[in-house]
Amino acid sequence: MTNVTGRTSEATVAGETVETIETDAGTARITWRRARKPRLVLAVSHGAGGGIEARDLQALAAVLPGHGVSVALVEQPWRVAGKKVATAPKTLDVGWRGIWPAVSGPGLPVISGGRSAGARVACRTATELGAHAVLALGFPLHPPGKPEKSRAQELLGAGVPTLVVQGGNDTFGKPGEFPEGGYELVEVPYGDHGFAVPKRAGITQDQALEVVTAGVVQWIASLE
Repeated sequence: MTNVTGRTSEATVAGETVETIETDAGTARITWRRARKPRLVLAVSHGAGGGIEARDLQALAAVLPGHGVSVALVEQPWRVAGKKVATAPKTLDVGWRGIWPAVSGPGLPVISGGRSAGARVACRTATELGAHAVLALGFPLHPPGKPEKSRAQELLGAGVPTLVVQGGNDTFGKPGEFPEGGYELVEVPYGDHGFAVPKRAGITQDQALEVVTAGVVQWIASLE
């Protein structure tokens, strides 16, 4: 049984609220960017080697509240504990289940999201947790250079409306490698796994992030 006791909230700057959650995988942390009149919540987590400072997560947290979507930036327990590398997938799922009562607590539909490993977690647990939809940022379709080790079934098995946002040069799976299925895909031209674009690219870094945020805003509007 997931332990959600000992939950605390601490107000911080610029309307941000930081909440700590005790889960069966350890202490997780949620940084809230709330909409003034929210109609949805996007709960979104980081990848296996980074945190919520990722450029795409921060861009979404800056833009979506203006469109009526509260954003919950979730830090998995391994990250809160100061470890460098993520724990096993099953443990990540345990942590995600543990934060779900907090993100669903406002009583609004919750989009379950994440980047890279966090996207896999969102897909694996969406139906079980009753997610309204899934946002997969940089879905790691396969390890770099190993297309035979496909994780497509996790994506195809999400069971709810799903949007994949994928860099055109992502070594974990380029858009053209993805199988047909019941999901939508937005390509970030020239983007790598973290949506960084080279200086010689035909778009700037800011424009690449605008592709991410505009694609997500349009998709969310289509869910309603």
